[in-house]
Amino acid sequence: MNRPDRARTGPTRPGSRPGSLPGHDDHRRTFPTLEPLGGEEAAATWWGHAWVDALEDMALDQARLLRGRAYARGGNVAAITVTPGRVMAYVHGSRPRPYRTEIRLRTLTDDEWDDFLAAAAARPDHIAALLDKDVPHGLAAAVDLLPAPGDLIPDCSCPDDGYPCKHVAALCYQTARLLDQDPFVLFLMRGRGEREILAALACRNATRSAAERTTTAADAPMATVPARAAAAETSRPALPPPFPAPDRAGRPPSYPHAPGAPDPLALDLLAGEAAARAHTLLVTGRDPVAHLTQWQDAVRLAAAHPGSGLTASTRALYRDLAAASGRTPTDLARAVAAWRQGGLAALAVLEEPWDPPAGPFDRARPALIAADFPPFRPWRNQLSSLPQPPGGGAPLLQLRFGRDGLWYGYESDPDREDWWPRGTPDADPVGALTSFAGG
Repeated sequence: MNRPDRARTGPTRPGSRPGSLPGHDDHRRTFPTLEPLGGEEAAATWWGHAWVDALEDMALDQARLLRGRAYARGGNVAAITVTPGRVMAYVHGSRPRPYRTEIRLRTLTDDEWDDFLAAAAARPDHIAALLDKDVPHGLAAAVDLLPAPGDLIPDCSCPDDGYPCKHVAALCYQTARLLDQDPFVLFLMRGRGEREILAALACRNATRSAAERTTTAADAPMATVPARAAAAETSRPALPPPFPAPDRAGRPPSYPHAPGAPDPLALDLLAGEAAARAHTLLVTGRDPVAHLTQWQDAVRLAAAHPGSGLTASTRALYRDLAAASGRTPTDLARAVAAWRQGGLAALAVLEEPWDPPAGPFDRARPALIAADFPPFRPWRNQLSSLPQPPGGGAPLLQLRFGRDGLWYGYESDPDREDWWPRGTPDADPVGALTSFAGG
């Protein structure tokens, strides 16, 4: 089917995509090379079969159709460009240079498009079907949308004078696959693009809805209310009593481990904390931890979890909470020990030295000596036992006086002053030490 008077151009550049060509608009769509067809049918939808039937009805040589189907199955058809009334692609044959192949068909007139749009807008299910990439039979029958025998006009730059040649047949079979994927390709062949059709349907639908509202408003009198009745006070029934609060917070769901997902232990901890806070807020009307800083809340979260950072899961929890707070895991572990000793007040004792009145210290030191504790040296709100000679063996003891009037016990290894909270806070300094030192 050679046409010497037709200027030949090269094939579409590799890697070109729909919408990437200069001048691309709603009336021009270019589809990249389709995957080889393999053993599948040439078409899957009823309108795709209608397209194939139109091709096969016009064929004068079934052998060329078989060759064209083989070309389509083998992926010989390059990128396909669809414009109103025309489908074009380069098809690779037996020669190195591909052939410029196209199919032409008649575009619909404005009156035919008007009939089609009116039929689509008249039924919401037709519009829904189009949006779902489906073509109802009744809508296609409103105009000559599908090609009939003789509607397809083939053209190819090859020397084959078959009608159609195998290259045109291959293009037709691949075009049927495009129609299966998107029936708006068929509408573009007939003259209008997807955006143009949907915009026209939206306009018609809006006009139709406005007309229906106008008709309804004209037929039914507007409901009115006398001003005196509208301004009159009316009594409303009392609201039902609120549901009683549950006795306790619910258990969080189970979080399975998944690659790349957050740690299930951390999710379980956060969900449990959120449920407990929500329950407290519901019962008491206040959030128990809203006043905490980020560091204080991190300490609270770590202290609420059993294990003290000894297991692999709690070590990961300590590491993450410490990193988020700009501290080390050791800082967090020491703060957790203080929190478990006496909550927020004990954490303040750990981190905030202060200068208390002299009276508590004046009374504490003689009481400790009377209880046979070693001498203590004072520094601000702290009383620390004196360092022992090397090999002494006994741990060092310390008391810290809190702003709440309680004494907090601390202990350290004998060879270095590395203080860790121990025991139970007590108003009596001797009682604070005997709770863990056994004095």
